[in-house]
Amino acid sequence: MEVIGRHKYELDTPCLLIDTDKLEHNLRTMQESVQGAGKNLRPHAKTHKCSEIARRQIKRGAVGVCTAKLAEAEVLADRGIEQILITGPVALPLKAERLLSLLERCPSLMIVLDNSENARLLNSECEKKGLRADVLLDIDPGLHRTGVAVTEALETGSMLMELRNLNLMGIQAYAGQVQHVRSYSERCDKSLSCMNEVQEAFRALKKAGMKGRVFTGAGTGTFDIDTAVEDLTDLQVGSYVLMDAEYREIGSADDDNSFALFEPALTMLASAVSCNQNGFVTLDAGLKSMYKDGAAPIVLYPADRAYSYDWFGDEYGKISFDGEIGGLKPGSIFELMASHCDPTVNQFDYFHVVKNERVVDVWPIDMRGRSQ
Repeated sequence: MEVIGRHKYELDTPCLLIDTDKLEHNLRTMQESVQGAGKNLRPHAKTHKCSEIARRQIKRGAVGVCTAKLAEAEVLADRGIEQILITGPVALPLKAERLLSLLERCPSLMIVLDNSENARLLNSECEKKGLRADVLLDIDPGLHRTGVAVTEALETGSMLMELRNLNLMGIQAYAGQVQHVRSYSERCDKSLSCMNEVQEAFRALKKAGMKGRVFTGAGTGTFDIDTAVEDLTDLQVGSYVLMDAEYREIGSADDDNSFALFEPALTMLASAVSCNQNGFVTLDAGLKSMYKDGAAPIVLYPADRAYSYDWFGDEYGKISFDGEIGGLKPGSIFELMASHCDPTVNQFDYFHVVKNERVVDVWPIDMRGRSQ
């Protein structure tokens, strides 16, 4: 495609950009950090929803990728990516046919279970098809969203070990409730407290005869904290690869006011559509483009003065500033860091890929809308 300047890209805005230099920095930094701590990386594709980025993560050394939903895993399998973990329970019998079909063509697939009836049904369906499914016991570390209680882990895990068509490969524990705790020291205390409790359940399962040794969990906010959990084998980090304003505002090991180790590889281009008011212009990116959750989007361009973004309805955003309107006019381009990358990405069909300040490629967001 024609090489076009980053802020002169002639496309109906809003659109998403991926800066490949920043993307590669994030991929390399996380892989080296996790590998240096003696752990594996199993990043979450629900963040970027793009098989091209998933391939790059695996090429960097990830042992596989995670998806939140069955439909996302189906897309990755269609693209030739096989080392997939579905981190959310799949409700059977509603999705049994789809799950078994995916398992037939992707035998390395792993899924999580947190319900005994669901587990027995999966075992029965696998027996009918002559299949064995690799499963993880999902343990709740305090998020109270999915997973069995830590106190029930041994009993449920022992039941799973008795089901002949299921291979209990280990456990999953995702402490999502601590990922955005602003204070780094407080986040350390909270995460290690709940993850060490899960570790005791993991050790009890091994003593009871569990042959699987996978202990997967963690997230971007605790990537350099949970590596201290001795038995944790791999990290399910997601947002690090793109980054967003919500993560940017939490503390880190080096700075308790900012989390800047990973760069904003994902940005959004949007344009002014009305400049008739004093102190602000109206942007063509509102709730239908930029997800309203966590922190406010950060204006990265123009950089001539301080700008702030606020939502201004379904279709529109508001860019506020001090002083005169200056050179701003309808069509003026703004570049923003997303508030929350995962659901923002899900609003778009493509990433427009930037290299050396030029748009050089387009990558399909091929898992977009696959939330089933």
